[in-house]
Amino acid sequence: MTIESAAAEGPRADRAWRLKQLIELLAKRRRLSVSEACAALGVSEATVRRDFNVLARQQLVTRTHGGVVATSVDYELPMRYREGVNGAKERVAEAAAQLVKPGEVVGFNGGTTTSATARRLAGRPDLAESELRPALTVVTNALNIATEMVLRPYVRTVTLGGIARSQSYELTGRLAAMVLRELWVDRLFLGVDGLTIEGGASCFHEGEATINAMMVERASQVVVVTGAEKLGRRTFARICDINVMTMIITDTSADPQYVDRLRDAGVEVLLA
Repeated sequence: MTIESAAAEGPRADRAWRLKQLIELLAKRRRLSVSEACAALGVSEATVRRDFNVLARQQLVTRTHGGVVATSVDYELPMRYREGVNGAKERVAEAAAQLVKPGEVVGFNGGTTTSATARRLAGRPDLAESELRPALTVVTNALNIATEMVLRPYVRTVTLGGIARSQSYELTGRLAAMVLRELWVDRLFLGVDGLTIEGGASCFHEGEATINAMMVERASQVVVVTGAEKLGRRTFARICDINVMTMIITDTSADPQYVDRLRDAGVEVLLA
């Protein structure tokens, strides 16, 4: 883009403004071509392609021939852009995603931290470039995670049947339990609403707790991903004891004394 054309674009040459507009367009359309973005923003193709690359690095979109596809459900995209990718939750998600080896079967229950972990995992370049097909198998009872994973051609996505809860997008009930009994998972990333040394992992809804507990039983390794604010908090429905947890990944704002107590109880704790 020449100096003259950049000047003509005025405020539209501002990247923050452009990215915000692109996110809003993607939330409505799900797909966006370079030509469509140029027409909507009034900028050059080179500018749009650079902006698409920025969004792809943030795991918000997947590049396609001539455009991008949103990698989140439409109502989640604007929120994720506003939150950015450098917060505590994203650090936890990034640390968790790096644990997985190509070819693994990975389980996810619902939740904002597990969703962020799934997104980070699916965006790993080594998986996209892996000779293994599928490079990753994802088993989840969360509809929003399944919606994102199915966009990745190198990920095999397995969803559980059941009744969908609008509050968490999780599938629960007998159908979900029936499918789980037939599956094994190498590594489960478990999101929780509370975690205590005495009471273990817990959540607010008893139906979700039942399916989450079954996912724990079917997993060789259980990695809890959670914000520090949930440590030491017990909620309504028990999922599992801490002695079945392989690791807890939380953020650096966690109470050091409580972290020491968890480690003394035999649980590996990783601070991200």
